[in-house]
This record gives sequence, structure tokens and C-alpha cells, in this order.
Amino acid sequence: MKRIIILGLCVLMWSDQAMAQTCKKTISITPNTPTADFTLNGNGTVTNIKTHLTWKRCSEGQTWSGTTCTGTATTYTWQGALQQAKILNTGNGFATFTDWRIPNRKELDSIVERQCIAPAINATIFPATVSNWYWSASPHAGNATSAWNVLFRNGNDFAINKSSSNYVRVVRGGQ
Repeated sequence: MKRIIILGLCVLMWSDQAMAQTCKKTISITPNTPTADFTLNGNGTVTNIKTHLTWKRCSEGQTWSGTTCTGTATTYTWQGALQQAKILNTGNGFATFTDWRIPNRKELDSIVERQCIAPAINATIFPATVSNWYWSASPHAGNATSAWNVLFRNGNDFAINKSSSNYVRVVRGGQ
């Protein structure tokens, strides 16, 4: 699927197709999500020891195989993303937890890896992340029809219409 967003006179296009991640490991760009900052829980989740947030390692729609995420990530509208977290919490939830939610903008930004692009995330911790928009639970204060997203291609934030279809990663704890 290709997406087009028009910002003023500038047109941005990209594809959801996998690209090779590029990381610049230099002194001037310190890693902000090093693997050592995470505890692998062995059940498809990971806990950030600094933020105390527990993340599902796979995007919604993917399955944890024990070593990586398999399958195809699913896109949702903003309301659909919020509903997906509720659906995930029914029955036994995921990894026996039933308090999963969509992260707020600040929480989602906390897993962006500034040393990397395509995707801008620690791919060891969050394998098979799509280099595209992921919903946050944060609505846009200036526009009731928009909510904040993080573009995991480069780590930028942008408010997007809530009717758009974007990817979802869930979290628990915090707030």
C-alpha cells in the first residue's frame, strides 16, 4: 500500500514494503533505546527498565514466534485502534495481561531509535516493525478530527485524521 500526504507544496510518498534498516552509530548520535535498557520477558513482551512500560514486541496483526514477529501487521482507524486494545484484553488478554492500551504520544516516542531509519526503532527489541505511521492514543488539541502518530520510518510525529488507517503497537503500565 502506498500513502500520499500533501504538506503545503510538498508531496511525500513511501511504501509499506520492507526496507533494510540503516543505523548511524556515531559519537554524535547516542543510542536512546539500547537493548540493555530492555528486559526480554520471554512471552512476546519486553519491559523498558527506564520507563517501566511493558510493550508487546509485535505490531497488532503479527504473531510472536518465540524469536521474531511473523505475519502481516494490520492497520486500523484511530477508533479501531482503541477498540483493538479492548479486544486484546478480553479473555486471557496477551501474555496473561488484560490491561493493554494504545500508548500516548510521549510513550510511543520513547521507543523511537534516533540512530536508525526504516524503521527508526531498535529492531532487536521490536522485530519486523513496519516503517510507517503508528497511532498514539493522544488526540490533537487543535483539531478534534486528528490524533498524533509516530512515523517509524524516521521517528517524526504528525497529527493525522482519525479516519486514516495506521498501524498499532500496544503497551501496559505507566500513566
